[in-house]
Order: sequence, then C-alpha cells, then structure tokens
Amino acid sequence: MRAGDERSLTVEDEAAGGRLDQWLAGRLDGALSRNRIQGLIKAGAVTVGGLIVREPKHKLAVNDHVTLILPEPEPADPEGENIALDILFEDDHLIVLDKPAGMVVHPAAGNWTGTLVNALLHHCGDTLSGVGGVRRPGIVHRLDKDTSGVMVVAKSDIAHRGLAAGFADHGRDGTLERAYAAFAWGAPERDMGTIEAALGRSSTDRTRRAVVASDRPDARQAITHYKVIERYRAADGNDDVAALFDCRLETGRTHQIRVHLAHIGHPLIGDPDYGRALRTKANRLPEPARDLARAFPRQALHARLLGFRHPVSGETMRFETALPDDLAQLAACLRAP
Repeated sequence: MRAGDERSLTVEDEAAGGRLDQWLAGRLDGALSRNRIQGLIKAGAVTVGGLIVREPKHKLAVNDHVTLILPEPEPADPEGENIALDILFEDDHLIVLDKPAGMVVHPAAGNWTGTLVNALLHHCGDTLSGVGGVRRPGIVHRLDKDTSGVMVVAKSDIAHRGLAAGFADHGRDGTLERAYAAFAWGAPERDMGTIEAALGRSSTDRTRRAVVASDRPDARQAITHYKVIERYRAADGNDDVAALFDCRLETGRTHQIRVHLAHIGHPLIGDPDYGRALRTKANRLPEPARDLARAFPRQALHARLLGFRHPVSGETMRFETALPDDLAQLAACLRAP
C-alpha cells in the first residue's frame, strides 16, 4: 500500500469476535506488518462502521465495514507553529511555561503537529534549533498529554546539559523540587506517606506502566511522597469518596504518580488507563460533583510547582501555578456541602 491508498473491507462470518489488528493483517496479505497496522489504528486511520476505532484489539462483528487509509508520510523534522504559550519566565538559556492539558510535549506517531515542540520552535526560532536533538529540541522532562502544569525547556546547549543532569539525578542534591496536585478516588487512613515501588512496562499493554518486581530487567526505582490536603465525603457523610493529594517526586518515571496512587488503591479521577475500576465511586458523591467527576475528561493531575537551579547563573528558581479552570471547578464541586 502507498500513502493515500484506501482499503474498504467487510468482516466475514468466520472472523466475527476476532481482533481488528489480526484480521486486517490477514486480509492485507502482508502488505503491512501487524505493528504498523496497530500504529495506524491508534493514530485514527481505521474506521469500523464509519467510526474511528483506536483500539487494536477491538472485537469485530459480522458484516462490519472496515476502512483503512494509509496516511501521507510524516515530516522528518518538526516545524514551528504559531501556538500560544503561557510563559512564566524566559531568558537566553531557558523558558519556563504552564503547559495546558491536551497538549502533547514532543512530536510522535499520531501527533506530529500541535505539540509543545512545534510551539517552541515558532516562539524561539533558531535559538532552539539543534538543542537536545531534532525531535525533542530543548526538552529535558515532560508531562503527559493530559497533565497540565509547569515545565522548563532549555534554549542553549549549556542549559540543556545542566538541566538534563539535574533531572537525571532526580534532584538528589536538593536543587530539584517537583510537586503535583492530584485528585484521586478514596483516601488513605494516614494523611502522609511514601510510596516506594519499582515501575516497568505493563505485561498486558506496552503503552502503560505497572508496579513490578525490583529485580526485573526493566524495573526502575520510583519514590513518591504524598500528603492528603483535602478529603471529600460521600453524599451520606459516611466516608471519604475522594481526596486531594499533594505529591512530591523523588524520582521522575513515566506515569509515576498515576501508577503509584493506583497501586495503593487511590487512582486519579478521570484517568482512562489506571482509574476505570473505581469510576463508580462517583455515584456516592453529592451533586453536582457526581456528574462532573464521573465524566471528567482527563486524569485530574496538575504539576503545580517546579524548582531548580539555573544551569548558567546558579540562581535558585521556583515556579508555582494555580489549578487550571477544570480542576478548580472539580475542587469546588467536591468540597461543596
């Protein structure tokens, strides 16, 4: 198949109940690898019955009409785009900003435009070119697409080296400070605690992380300190249905807070990957918190504070942002009598 090609297929009787990716791989007679097909499905290039399906293991039904469109080749290098940025600080060496929820940090399959990198390339111009690699210029740490909050980006090579070293060291020298506001289901008995549990790839989904044995080859040490800031009672007043956590990172692993809080039984409100099992807890909240929490469209997580030492001047810098509007509304509803 070539870019722009479209294939429309109909599910036969014997394929009913099978996986979408497996069926497509067979029907295309090896024209595309199964990994490529899975990537196209996740990128939204496949429809079933006219609706985009992004789950490779989607179960098929007899006479389902499946369409695959092979997209045009993706650009080799990201390009600048005029996207507004909420800048907290900027000098010749770095830029600190408040990333909105919904923005991907750097280009990747399915997200080649509209990313923070695209916005930074437009804003910074040549000053960002070549700093830290073509696909991730200036990026020394990242936030998930649907996590909002403070980020720092390097604009010079010397700043990139200094910041990258600080994040790689996880702030063990005391110069790196990271705090997150996290709205989660339930609440622990104690108001303060530390979660120390190694993280690795999930055995059932390679895009997710999981708590794993520390001796597993892909295990990475992960430590999260938490403090319960507010507890939100059930409509009947009997127990805590949700809580606001302040989470401090001693390490910075992918999905760390999301996985660690789920590991102790308190997944984030709205988390599509680690919080589905407890979503029914919303039914015990009073209105209007019930409907808002049940339908919250993202993980309720905000990187509210970032502190670090300026890699060139040596100055201690500390930036803190308020909750974005969606989380502020959630907090107001949860604490309402």
